[in-house]
Amino acid sequence: MNRKTFIQKALGALLVALPAYAAISCSSSSNDSENGGGNGGDSQGNCLQNGTSSSITSNHGHSLTVSKEDVSAGVEKTYDITGSSGHSHSVTVTSGNFTTLKNNQQVSVTSTSGDGHTHSVTIRCA
Repeated sequence: MNRKTFIQKALGALLVALPAYAAISCSSSSNDSENGGGNGGDSQGNCLQNGTSSSITSNHGHSLTVSKEDVSAGVEKTYDITGSSGHSHSVTVTSGNFTTLKNNQQVSVTSTSGDGHTHSVTIRCA
């Protein structure tokens, strides 16, 4: 095999492998949240005084900030979590979720699908 043929085959294999790797690394089945997930888990902070912090599974640049003002208002709200990633997702925090946060308990919500995957987002009191 000559050099040109080798490079063509190597690049062809790379072009096939990269999208597959990206799909696996963005899979919503992996969980790299800081302290687990689930609705109603204990939080250490106070959402009404300090707002929240969030963790996003299989994260690659997404971010979410839920302010103490949003928690206090308790009205359903949809947040864009695009952050520095190259694609968008959004999550909806319901009035019921805000009630849970007002009680200083964490909530988990699932993002919309974007770029072929979703994320589980855990919101905790700061």
